[in-house]
Amino acid sequence: MVIRGAFRLFQVGGINVMLHWSWFLVAIIEIQQRSGQYSSPLWNALEYLALFGLVLLHEFGHALACRQVGGQASYILLWPLGGVALVSPPPRPGATLWCLAAGPLVNVVLALVFLGIGLVTHVTGVLSACPNLDKLFTMVALINLILLAFNLLPIYPLDGGQILRALLWFFMGASTSLIVAAIAGFVGVGLLVLLAVVLHSVWLGIVSVFILLSCWRGLQQGLAMMRMAKAPRHAGFACPACGTAPHAYPFWMCNKCRMKFDTFATGARCPTCAAVFDTTRCTTCGAAHPLSAWQVSPPPLPGTPPPGA
Repeated sequence: MVIRGAFRLFQVGGINVMLHWSWFLVAIIEIQQRSGQYSSPLWNALEYLALFGLVLLHEFGHALACRQVGGQASYILLWPLGGVALVSPPPRPGATLWCLAAGPLVNVVLALVFLGIGLVTHVTGVLSACPNLDKLFTMVALINLILLAFNLLPIYPLDGGQILRALLWFFMGASTSLIVAAIAGFVGVGLLVLLAVVLHSVWLGIVSVFILLSCWRGLQQGLAMMRMAKAPRHAGFACPACGTAPHAYPFWMCNKCRMKFDTFATGARCPTCAAVFDTTRCTTCGAAHPLSAWQVSPPPLPGTPPPGA
């Protein structure tokens, strides 16, 4: 996968960690702005690196949980606003809920670890000889709690908003739950914008704009899912994994010309550029199989004797 403006840092267990170039620009700005917090800018740099270390562990929580429930997770992107685990869990509310909850749970575990270390160092006085290290540890522990609290806000697409959507999915279905979560996200964005104005926070304003755009995309996706759910399905085809008949809907996109088409109506061939696709992904369970594996035998005509009769 090519992520524009990002390059690969390393790979762990088949999960590629990508870093966007803008990370360095924001790092320089942040380190300079907080230069007076420590006796040396080196400690500011360590604090900034620790922040993204927390974010990286959080995103690995999402990725590993996604794999645990049978989903796909191969990329994590780090950028100035945090991190994004590019995951694709099975389209089930339970699997999605666990994938989403695993990230904040990592921060909960880290909070307990920081608490334990803090108690030990307070009793023993280990960090008292190095004020910079003591302040760094305190700031990293505080940042972890702030990340946990902010991510659990019920504002889509933050983890809290997506967890809300997964819970609603059990009762409302995939499309309606996404629409409700996105609309709730718009309300949350309004409160964040108000808070950004009161605090004169540029970064909170930037985050609010990003969340606003994500809410809009979520709303559009939910409406598209609702339209697709009402679309007819192809007879004579069924997913080999979940047994669901595919939609008669231009859901599939050609990765060459970017045109959407109904792959079952065209024999897995793009009608625009004639590209042929070896596998077709199920819109319900996400599994991919050759088109020939989707074909099912038509039901026998009335009065037709069974085979071997």
